[in-house]
Amino acid sequence: MPRILCDNAALRNAWYAVTRSVDLGAAPVSITLLDTKVVLYRSAGKIVAAPDRCPHREAPLSEGHLANGCLVCPYHGWTYGAEGRCVRVPSSAEHIPVPPRAHLATYTTAEKYGLVWLCIGEPGPGARDIPVIPQEDDPKFRRINTPVDVWRSSATRMADNFLDISHFPFVHVGTFGLAQETEVPKVKLEELDSGWYGYKYEVRASNSALGTLASGQSTDVVDRAMSSGFHLPFDVRSTIAYSGGLEHILLLLSTPIDDVTSYFTFVVWRNDDFSVSAEEIIRFDLAIGAEDKRMLEKLDGVLPLDKTTLVNAQADKASVEWRRRLNEAMSA
Repeated sequence: MPRILCDNAALRNAWYAVTRSVDLGAAPVSITLLDTKVVLYRSAGKIVAAPDRCPHREAPLSEGHLANGCLVCPYHGWTYGAEGRCVRVPSSAEHIPVPPRAHLATYTTAEKYGLVWLCIGEPGPGARDIPVIPQEDDPKFRRINTPVDVWRSSATRMADNFLDISHFPFVHVGTFGLAQETEVPKVKLEELDSGWYGYKYEVRASNSALGTLASGQSTDVVDRAMSSGFHLPFDVRSTIAYSGGLEHILLLLSTPIDDVTSYFTFVVWRNDDFSVSAEEIIRFDLAIGAEDKRMLEKLDGVLPLDKTTLVNAQADKASVEWRRRLNEAMSA
Protein backbone atom coordinates (compact mmCIF):
# COMPACT_ATOMS: atom_id res chain seq x y z
CA MET A 1 0.00 0.00 0.00
CA PRO A 2 1.25 3.54 -0.74
CA ARG A 3 2.52 5.49 2.26
CA ILE A 4 0.82 8.80 1.65
CA LEU A 5 2.26 10.63 4.65
CA CYS A 6 5.33 8.67 5.71
CA ASP A 7 7.20 8.93 2.42
CA ASN A 8 6.43 12.57 1.70
CA ALA A 9 9.57 14.74 1.81
CA ALA A 10 7.71 17.93 2.72
CA LEU A 11 6.09 16.27 5.74
CA ARG A 12 9.43 14.81 6.85
CA ASN A 13 10.88 18.35 6.79
CA ALA A 14 8.24 19.69 9.19
CA TRP A 15 8.33 20.01 12.99
CA TYR A 16 6.23 17.77 15.25
CA ALA A 17 5.63 17.60 19.00
CA VAL A 18 6.61 14.11 20.15
CA THR A 19 6.81 14.14 23.96
CA ARG A 20 6.65 16.47 26.94
CA SER A 21 9.90 17.96 28.20
CA VAL A 22 9.20 16.63 31.71
CA ASP A 23 8.95 13.08 30.34
CA LEU A 24 12.49 13.15 28.97
CA GLY A 25 14.75 12.79 31.98
CA ALA A 26 16.37 9.84 33.68
CA ALA A 27 15.78 7.34 30.89
CA PRO A 28 15.82 7.32 27.08
CA VAL A 29 12.47 7.68 25.33
CA SER A 30 11.37 5.77 22.24
CA ILE A 31 9.06 7.47 19.74
CA THR A 32 8.03 6.82 16.15
CA LEU A 33 7.56 9.67 13.70
CA LEU A 34 6.38 9.01 10.14
CA ASP A 35 7.26 5.34 10.59
CA THR A 36 10.81 6.23 11.68
CA LYS A 37 11.87 4.84 15.06
CA VAL A 38 13.76 7.44 17.11
CA VAL A 39 15.48 7.42 20.50
CA LEU A 40 15.55 10.62 22.56
CA TYR A 41 17.86 11.32 25.49
CA ARG A 42 19.50 14.24 27.27
CA SER A 43 23.26 14.68 27.32
CA ALA A 44 25.20 17.72 28.50
CA GLY A 45 21.89 19.52 28.98
CA LYS A 46 20.83 19.08 25.36
CA ILE A 47 18.40 16.70 23.68
CA VAL A 48 19.83 14.10 21.33
CA ALA A 49 17.52 12.43 18.79
CA ALA A 50 18.85 9.57 16.68
CA PRO A 51 17.68 6.42 14.91
CA ASP A 52 16.68 3.89 17.57
CA ARG A 53 19.32 1.47 16.36
CA CYS A 54 22.87 0.93 17.58
CA PRO A 55 25.31 1.06 14.62
CA HIS A 56 27.13 -1.95 16.07
CA ARG A 57 24.52 -4.73 15.96
CA GLU A 58 21.30 -2.76 15.57
CA ALA A 59 19.96 -3.17 19.10
CA PRO A 60 17.22 -0.69 20.10
CA LEU A 61 19.04 2.04 22.00
CA SER A 62 15.83 3.05 23.77
CA GLU A 63 16.08 -0.23 25.71
CA GLY A 64 19.39 0.95 27.18
CA HIS A 65 20.01 3.26 30.12
CA LEU A 66 21.64 6.59 30.92
CA ALA A 67 24.89 6.77 32.86
CA ASN A 68 26.69 10.04 33.56
CA GLY A 69 24.71 11.79 30.84
CA CYS A 70 25.45 9.14 28.24
CA LEU A 71 23.23 6.54 26.59
CA VAL A 72 24.44 2.95 27.04
CA CYS A 73 23.37 0.32 24.50
CA PRO A 74 21.70 -2.71 26.19
CA TYR A 75 23.45 -5.25 23.94
CA HIS A 76 27.21 -4.57 24.11
CA GLY A 77 27.43 -1.41 26.18
CA TRP A 78 28.53 0.97 23.44
CA THR A 79 28.07 4.42 24.93
CA TYR A 80 26.85 7.64 23.30
CA GLY A 81 27.17 11.17 24.63
CA ALA A 82 26.52 14.69 23.41
CA GLU A 83 25.56 15.08 19.76
CA GLY A 84 25.29 11.28 19.49
CA ARG A 85 29.04 10.72 19.54
CA CYS A 86 30.21 7.26 20.56
CA VAL A 87 32.50 7.75 23.56
CA ARG A 88 33.14 4.18 24.64
CA VAL A 89 33.38 0.68 23.18
CA PRO A 90 33.78 -1.60 26.23
CA SER A 91 35.25 -4.51 24.27
CA SER A 92 38.14 -2.37 22.99
CA ALA A 93 41.13 -1.07 24.92
CA GLU A 94 40.88 2.61 25.82
CA HIS A 95 43.74 3.59 23.53
CA ILE A 96 41.99 2.17 20.45
CA PRO A 97 40.03 4.90 18.61
CA VAL A 98 36.27 4.59 18.26
CA PRO A 99 35.29 3.58 14.71
CA PRO A 100 34.22 6.74 12.82
CA ARG A 101 30.93 5.16 11.73
CA ALA A 102 30.03 4.37 15.35
CA HIS A 103 28.72 7.89 15.93
CA LEU A 104 24.95 8.30 15.69
CA ALA A 105 23.32 10.20 12.86
CA THR A 106 21.18 12.75 14.67
CA TYR A 107 17.96 14.62 13.97
CA THR A 108 17.08 18.24 14.76
CA THR A 109 15.22 18.97 18.01
CA ALA A 110 13.81 21.97 19.85
CA GLU A 111 11.97 22.61 23.12
CA LYS A 112 8.97 24.93 23.15
CA TYR A 113 5.71 25.17 25.09
CA GLY A 114 6.87 22.41 27.46
CA LEU A 115 7.22 19.99 24.54
CA VAL A 116 10.04 18.33 22.64
CA TRP A 117 9.77 19.03 18.90
CA LEU A 118 11.44 16.86 16.30
CA CYS A 119 12.24 17.15 12.60
CA ILE A 120 13.56 14.01 10.92
CA GLY A 121 14.20 15.78 7.62
CA GLU A 122 15.76 19.14 6.84
CA PRO A 123 14.08 22.04 8.71
CA GLY A 124 15.62 24.58 6.36
CA PRO A 125 14.16 27.05 3.85
CA GLY A 126 10.67 26.03 2.83
CA ALA A 127 10.09 23.92 5.94
CA ARG A 128 7.34 24.86 8.38
CA ASP A 129 8.42 26.52 11.61
CA ILE A 130 7.08 25.60 15.03
CA PRO A 131 3.73 27.45 15.40
CA VAL A 132 3.59 30.70 17.34
CA ILE A 133 1.39 31.19 20.43
CA PRO A 134 1.79 34.81 21.62
CA GLN A 135 0.28 34.06 25.04
CA GLU A 136 3.38 32.00 25.92
CA ASP A 137 5.23 35.24 26.63
CA ASP A 138 2.32 37.07 28.27
CA PRO A 139 2.59 37.01 32.11
CA LYS A 140 -1.20 37.25 32.41
CA PHE A 141 -1.49 33.74 30.99
CA ARG A 142 -0.45 30.41 32.46
CA ARG A 143 0.40 27.37 30.38
CA ILE A 144 -0.97 23.89 31.13
CA ASN A 145 0.46 20.84 29.40
CA THR A 146 -1.28 17.49 29.01
CA PRO A 147 0.10 13.95 28.50
CA VAL A 148 0.85 12.68 25.01
CA ASP A 149 -1.71 10.06 23.96
CA VAL A 150 -1.79 7.60 21.04
CA TRP A 151 -4.85 7.72 18.79
CA ARG A 152 -5.65 5.04 16.19
CA SER A 153 -6.41 7.77 13.69
CA SER A 154 -4.62 9.51 10.84
CA ALA A 155 -3.28 12.98 11.65
CA THR A 156 -5.16 14.14 8.55
CA ARG A 157 -8.51 13.16 10.08
CA MET A 158 -7.58 14.71 13.41
CA ALA A 159 -6.67 18.11 11.94
CA ASP A 160 -9.86 18.06 9.85
CA ASN A 161 -11.90 17.32 12.97
CA PHE A 162 -10.31 20.06 15.06
CA LEU A 163 -11.07 22.65 12.36
CA ASP A 164 -14.73 21.62 12.24
CA ILE A 165 -17.51 22.99 14.47
CA SER A 166 -20.48 21.29 12.77
CA HIS A 167 -19.86 18.07 14.74
CA PHE A 168 -20.17 19.83 18.13
CA PRO A 169 -23.93 19.17 18.67
CA PHE A 170 -23.52 15.49 17.82
CA VAL A 171 -20.12 14.30 19.10
CA HIS A 172 -19.86 16.56 22.16
CA VAL A 173 -23.30 16.15 23.73
CA GLY A 174 -21.67 14.86 26.91
CA THR A 175 -19.61 18.01 27.42
CA PHE A 176 -20.68 21.28 25.76
CA GLY A 177 -22.49 20.59 22.49
CA LEU A 178 -26.02 20.05 23.74
CA ALA A 179 -27.07 23.70 23.53
CA GLN A 180 -25.43 24.50 20.20
CA GLU A 181 -27.45 25.22 17.10
CA THR A 182 -26.84 22.70 14.33
CA GLU A 183 -26.86 25.34 11.59
CA VAL A 184 -23.40 26.88 11.07
CA PRO A 185 -23.36 30.57 10.09
CA LYS A 186 -21.52 31.50 6.91
CA VAL A 187 -17.81 30.82 7.33
CA LYS A 188 -15.42 33.63 6.39
CA LEU A 189 -11.80 32.54 6.12
CA GLU A 190 -9.11 35.05 7.05
CA GLU A 191 -5.60 35.53 8.40
CA LEU A 192 -6.02 35.38 12.15
CA ASP A 193 -2.71 36.30 13.80
CA SER A 194 0.80 34.92 14.33
CA GLY A 195 0.70 32.79 11.17
CA TRP A 196 -2.65 31.11 11.83
CA TYR A 197 -5.33 30.98 9.12
CA GLY A 198 -8.98 30.13 9.74
CA TYR A 199 -12.22 31.67 10.87
CA LYS A 200 -14.02 33.34 13.78
CA TYR A 201 -17.47 32.42 15.05
CA GLU A 202 -19.88 32.59 17.98
CA VAL A 203 -20.99 29.50 19.89
CA ARG A 204 -23.74 29.10 22.48
CA ALA A 205 -22.50 26.18 24.55
CA SER A 206 -23.89 23.99 27.28
CA ASN A 207 -22.17 24.70 30.60
CA SER A 208 -22.19 21.44 32.54
CA ALA A 209 -20.91 21.06 36.08
CA LEU A 210 -17.59 19.95 34.61
CA GLY A 211 -17.51 22.96 32.30
CA THR A 212 -18.05 25.63 34.94
CA LEU A 213 -14.39 25.52 35.95
CA ALA A 214 -13.29 25.98 32.37
CA SER A 215 -15.75 28.79 31.64
CA GLY A 216 -15.55 30.54 34.99
CA GLN A 217 -19.35 30.90 34.88
CA SER A 218 -22.14 29.03 36.65
CA THR A 219 -24.98 29.58 34.15
CA ASP A 220 -26.45 26.59 32.29
CA VAL A 221 -25.44 28.07 28.93
CA VAL A 222 -22.46 30.29 28.06
CA ASP A 223 -21.66 32.36 25.00
CA ARG A 224 -18.23 31.81 23.46
CA ALA A 225 -16.45 34.02 20.92
CA MET A 226 -14.14 31.55 19.21
CA SER A 227 -11.70 31.08 16.36
CA SER A 228 -10.25 27.98 14.72
CA GLY A 229 -7.09 28.19 12.66
CA PHE A 230 -4.49 25.90 11.13
CA HIS A 231 -0.73 25.85 10.73
CA LEU A 232 0.65 23.30 8.30
CA PRO A 233 0.92 20.45 8.34
CA PHE A 234 -1.43 19.34 11.17
CA ASP A 235 -1.43 21.96 13.95
CA VAL A 236 -4.74 23.56 14.94
CA ARG A 237 -5.37 26.42 17.36
CA SER A 238 -8.73 27.08 18.99
CA THR A 239 -9.32 30.30 20.90
CA ILE A 240 -12.22 30.83 23.30
CA ALA A 241 -13.18 34.18 24.81
CA TYR A 242 -15.94 34.34 27.44
CA SER A 243 -18.04 37.42 28.19
CA GLY A 244 -16.32 37.97 31.53
CA GLY A 245 -12.93 38.45 29.90
CA LEU A 246 -11.59 34.94 30.44
CA GLU A 247 -9.58 33.59 27.49
CA HIS A 248 -8.80 29.93 26.90
CA ILE A 249 -6.30 29.12 24.13
CA LEU A 250 -5.91 25.54 22.89
CA LEU A 251 -3.00 24.28 20.78
CA LEU A 252 -4.09 20.92 19.32
CA LEU A 253 -1.16 18.87 18.04
CA SER A 254 -1.50 15.76 15.88
CA THR A 255 1.78 13.98 15.10
CA PRO A 256 1.79 11.10 12.58
CA ILE A 257 3.34 7.92 13.97
CA ASP A 258 2.47 6.42 10.60
CA ASP A 259 -0.26 7.07 8.05
CA VAL A 260 -3.09 5.87 10.32
CA THR A 261 -1.79 6.26 13.90
CA SER A 262 -0.88 9.49 15.68
CA TYR A 263 0.30 11.06 18.88
CA PHE A 264 -2.01 13.69 20.30
CA THR A 265 -1.44 16.30 22.93
CA PHE A 266 -2.89 19.72 23.60
CA VAL A 267 -1.58 22.76 25.43
CA VAL A 268 -3.78 25.32 27.19
CA TRP A 269 -3.09 28.99 27.95
CA ARG A 270 -5.49 30.86 30.28
CA ASN A 271 -5.61 34.35 31.75
CA ASP A 272 -7.44 33.26 34.91
CA ASP A 273 -6.44 34.05 38.50
CA PHE A 274 -4.70 30.65 38.93
CA SER A 275 -7.01 29.82 41.87
CA VAL A 276 -8.24 26.60 40.25
CA SER A 277 -5.71 23.80 39.80
CA ALA A 278 -4.45 22.91 36.34
CA GLU A 279 -5.79 19.38 36.77
CA GLU A 280 -9.32 20.69 37.33
CA ILE A 281 -9.06 23.11 34.42
CA ILE A 282 -8.07 20.53 31.82
CA ARG A 283 -10.46 17.83 33.01
CA PHE A 284 -13.15 19.35 30.81
CA ASP A 285 -10.88 19.57 27.75
CA LEU A 286 -9.73 15.98 28.29
CA ALA A 287 -13.37 14.87 28.28
CA ILE A 288 -13.93 16.74 25.00
CA GLY A 289 -10.85 15.09 23.52
CA ALA A 290 -12.09 11.66 24.56
CA GLU A 291 -15.32 12.28 22.63
CA ASP A 292 -13.32 13.22 19.52
CA LYS A 293 -11.07 10.17 19.91
CA ARG A 294 -14.02 7.77 20.13
CA MET A 295 -15.41 9.07 16.86
CA LEU A 296 -12.14 9.40 14.95
CA GLU A 297 -11.02 5.87 15.79
CA LYS A 298 -14.09 4.59 13.94
CA LEU A 299 -12.82 6.15 10.67
CA ASP A 300 -10.40 4.23 8.46
CA GLY A 301 -7.34 5.38 6.58
CA VAL A 302 -5.96 8.75 5.57
CA LEU A 303 -8.51 11.50 4.97
CA PRO A 304 -8.87 11.90 1.18
CA LEU A 305 -7.01 15.05 0.23
CA ASP A 306 -8.23 15.42 -3.35
CA LYS A 307 -11.06 17.73 -4.44
CA THR A 308 -13.65 15.16 -5.47
CA THR A 309 -13.77 12.18 -3.09
CA LEU A 310 -15.43 13.97 -0.16
CA VAL A 311 -18.68 15.94 -0.27
CA ASN A 312 -18.39 19.33 1.43
CA ALA A 313 -20.78 21.95 2.83
CA GLN A 314 -20.05 25.62 3.43
CA ALA A 315 -19.29 24.76 7.07
CA ASP A 316 -16.27 22.79 5.79
CA LYS A 317 -14.53 25.78 4.17
CA ALA A 318 -11.64 25.80 6.65
CA SER A 319 -10.94 22.11 6.11
CA VAL A 320 -11.19 22.47 2.33
CA GLU A 321 -8.63 25.30 2.39
CA TRP A 322 -6.37 23.42 4.79
CA ARG A 323 -6.45 20.35 2.52
CA ARG A 324 -5.73 22.50 -0.53
CA ARG A 325 -2.69 24.05 1.12
CA LEU A 326 -1.51 20.71 2.52
CA ASN A 327 -1.80 19.12 -0.91
CA GLU A 328 0.14 22.00 -2.42
CA ALA A 329 2.91 21.70 0.18
CA MET A 330 3.13 17.91 -0.20
CA SER A 331 3.38 18.23 -3.99
CA ALA A 332 6.03 20.97 -3.98
